[in-house]
Amino acid sequence: MMDRLLKRCRIKSRLLRECLAEFFGVYIVILFGCGSVAQVTTSQNTKGEYLSINLGFALGTTFGIYVAKGVSGAHLNPAVSLTLCVLGRFSWTRLPFYVCSQVFGAFLAAATVALQYYDAIMDFTGGHLTVSGATATAGIFTTYPADYLSLWGGVVDQIIGTAALLVCVLALGDPHNTPAPPGLEPVLVGAVVLVIGISMGSNSGYAINPARDFGPRLFTYISGWGDEVFRAGHGWWWIPVIVTCVGAVLGSVLYELLIGVHHSDSEPEEAESPTAVLQQTLEFDTIKENSMDKIFSITAADIS
Repeated sequence: MMDRLLKRCRIKSRLLRECLAEFFGVYIVILFGCGSVAQVTTSQNTKGEYLSINLGFALGTTFGIYVAKGVSGAHLNPAVSLTLCVLGRFSWTRLPFYVCSQVFGAFLAAATVALQYYDAIMDFTGGHLTVSGATATAGIFTTYPADYLSLWGGVVDQIIGTAALLVCVLALGDPHNTPAPPGLEPVLVGAVVLVIGISMGSNSGYAINPARDFGPRLFTYISGWGDEVFRAGHGWWWIPVIVTCVGAVLGSVLYELLIGVHHSDSEPEEAESPTAVLQQTLEFDTIKENSMDKIFSITAADIS
């Protein structure tokens, strides 16, 4: 009976199914990612630290991809979807639908985290929701630059981070290179997010995803933090939205120019292992010895 009921719920539109998958995949990413930030922040680092946040976003990305990959390909990032359009691997007509689904998923995930940690946030802030200061909590949901970071520095930071993301993602999916083993792609993409967070997170929180930043920012704007979420950091908000897309396209172009276009059109040849090379050497030596034996045999016969 349950099977028949579920079959009736099946959506016929392929595009709508893909959008739901993108929505739910991003929801998982932000639920675990921002949830880890909420735990670290409201506990004042007694129940987690910066590495906890890195792991939260990395594992959230891994499981978000597992959730959505079979239906939509699991872009989970407008910058990724845009890049695939530029490379001719995704339809431009589907792009706005994917982007809206991704942003909406991030928005609802932020709302879920706020609901789950509502009491903790109220206790930590004393009921005053602020963007900056000792009890700031807007940073639970979205990214802000460090006090020392200029806007230009932020632009450079997000270009490098998102470019690195796309270079690694394209390498993992390149069948002519050394692609990830089937089924392990989400784990390795999560590892890429982890290493970016570990190495590039202190400047501004490594947004590297417009939906991850704008959806939760929009939620905080309407949920009590006010328009300061758009004014903070000298109007920082547009950098994670626009510059990440520039970085993603740049990273993909670099990968294709430096790696992709140099592949042979034929099937990739597997590099010979040391064992195979050793076996070929032994076979060559055996042939050489047999040839020498024949030469000596012929020479001896001639002499006799």
